[in-house]
Amino acid sequence: MTLNFKKHKEELLFVPLGGAGEIGMNLNLYHLDGKWLMADFGAGFAEDFMPGVDMIVPDISFIQEHKKDLLGCVLTHAHEDHLGAIAYMWDQFSCPIYATPFTANFLRAKINDSDLEKKNIKIIEVQCNSTFDIGPFNLELVQITHSVPEMNAVMLRTRYGNVFHSGDWKLDPDPVVGPSTDEDYLQKLGDDGILAYVGDSTNVFSPGTSGSEGDIIEHMTKLIQDSDQMVLVTTFASNVARIETIAKAAQAAGRKIMLAGRSLWRITNVAKESGYLTDIKEPFLDTDQFKNVARDKLVVLSTGCQGEPLAATNKIVNGSHRDISIKPGDTVIFSSKIIPGNEKRIYRLFNKFAERDVKLFHEKNAKVHVSGHPNQDELKRMYELLRPEISVPVHGELIHMKQHGRLAKDVGIEHACQVVNGDVLRLAPGKPEKLSVVTSGLLGIDGNFFLSPDSAIMRTRRKVQREGLIVVTLIIDDTGLFMEPIINAPGVIDAREDKDIFEALYEEVDVVLDEYFASTKKKRRKRSTIEQMTRSAIRRIIKREAGKNPVIEVNIRDLDA
Repeated sequence: MTLNFKKHKEELLFVPLGGAGEIGMNLNLYHLDGKWLMADFGAGFAEDFMPGVDMIVPDISFIQEHKKDLLGCVLTHAHEDHLGAIAYMWDQFSCPIYATPFTANFLRAKINDSDLEKKNIKIIEVQCNSTFDIGPFNLELVQITHSVPEMNAVMLRTRYGNVFHSGDWKLDPDPVVGPSTDEDYLQKLGDDGILAYVGDSTNVFSPGTSGSEGDIIEHMTKLIQDSDQMVLVTTFASNVARIETIAKAAQAAGRKIMLAGRSLWRITNVAKESGYLTDIKEPFLDTDQFKNVARDKLVVLSTGCQGEPLAATNKIVNGSHRDISIKPGDTVIFSSKIIPGNEKRIYRLFNKFAERDVKLFHEKNAKVHVSGHPNQDELKRMYELLRPEISVPVHGELIHMKQHGRLAKDVGIEHACQVVNGDVLRLAPGKPEKLSVVTSGLLGIDGNFFLSPDSAIMRTRRKVQREGLIVVTLIIDDTGLFMEPIINAPGVIDAREDKDIFEALYEEVDVVLDEYFASTKKKRRKRSTIEQMTRSAIRRIIKREAGKNPVIEVNIRDLDA
């Protein structure tokens, strides 16, 4: 149904366009007095249903229709799933971006590497724990702990009440980077009254607490000290807390740190420029110095913990990295979560390292990772502190958000509202109510294009991936085929092993087209008919002989044209 937003101009509305029903690609909208405010604009990793695509971004067609009323975008923190889409899509908007100094510096570095470099994006720096106004919204940034510096929840104060938009967070007594979450201040915010809590659902099935980043240093240091050869550690480049943990562990073990991956250099440079990683005394080394450092005095920190095919870790294990090599007996540590959906790629990497006879450690067999998101006890504690009237679970798949809603009910929250991308939720006035659904979805970044999963190109790619491709070239003159068809069938049949099938294809096309040319005068012959008859002939043989239904392309060259 279509909602006339003019009739709801003075209502406080919440509309997620990304991150509600999936983990990643966060984009949230708030509406009041006919104006819109965006919280985060993230990207995500593509899955197998979009072959050839690495990154996905939210479908923003809805807010594009209202961009004249979009006042700005406030960023909670510098993670790809909260700001990654900006480098691809911000030229489709013109409103300012509000970010703390570290997040702003990181965003500028990303933009400098993108096609938006000269687009003059307006970035307004705001300080952690500061308060400022954007239209009818009074915003306060509330610094809380995460795995990246300057993570800020956003308190939106409106005439209808306060909304606490959490972003990513955890309760960590020893966070390594940044301060611990100030629970006393959260209690004060709760005392002032919270209309709605819009919050993280990622770890809702995990009991207890998520663990402290500070606990990782001891375990990481021991693993490095126990190795008498090179140590390779892979993690998310954006996890600044983990980078510092690994660097401190390497220092304690008397080793030098080498960075493998462009995104690691970007984040560490931004962190240092913003006053972080100051405890790391030794400079980070580039990979071109690999041969100049004794292997038993080296820790290589690399990108690619999720099995990304073009990342440094994959290149290293495959022997294709220009500088770094792996040897039997080396230690390899995956200091990251095995994210659902990435299991196949990650375990493929594990097996490749196993073939290289290394010592392999990961979250399943060693204490090398703690989450940056709240477990059940932390979620309950947040509700105890804030005491909101309404819970709106986001940042999770549907199963996570449903469980989050049940947890909120169990701790006494009156309204637990379930939303998915595109839902229009009225928060006030009155009881919360779902009013409508607007256009949402995702788009794949495919070179210079944005492709829908249901586009003709994506459907064809999936079919080619599943069934293969046959390309037929016909050279014809007035009498018919001038020469035998040229048939290529990559991924369907092999020219050397399936010669009999190729002969059947040649014969079938010959027979069909000879009959057509013999029975039809030149003026009545149609290229479309020739293409269709050829395609049908090819399909009959391939279906019978190979049991496949590939994509078939027919190219015609007419010698008499």
